Amino acid sequence: MQRLISAFRNSVRAFRQLIRHETAFQQEILLLALAIPLAWFVATSWHGYALLIGAVLLLIMVEVLNTGIEAACDAVSREFNIDIQLAKDCGSLAVLISIVLAGGVWGIAIIERFTGLPL
Repeated sequence: MQRLISAFRNSVRAFRQLIRHETAFQQEILLLALAIPLAWFVATSWHGYALLIGAVLLLIMVEVLNTGIEAACDAVSREFNIDIQLAKDCGSLAVLISIVLAGGVWGIAIIERFTGLPL
């Protein structure tokens, strides 16, 4: 049980750090706050609602992992290194892919909702 409590405390500490200092994370939390009520109107089922919110949560999760990669790379060296650049670029690519995924999920849900056509 103590491990779970420690893990929770570590997670809260990370959340506080990110919400104070990481603009992308702040924007994605705002996006989640907007998505929760908006998804209620866009989704045509509970499954659809869960998928819409899940897509945004996936985006936030990938952003958190990307920030962790960047922090670890910066802790190793702030000087240019091709391997560190690749690690940071891969993290950035993962965020981009999750943005495209979330946008696609939301786009399909919006089309379904307003055209009545199941895709």
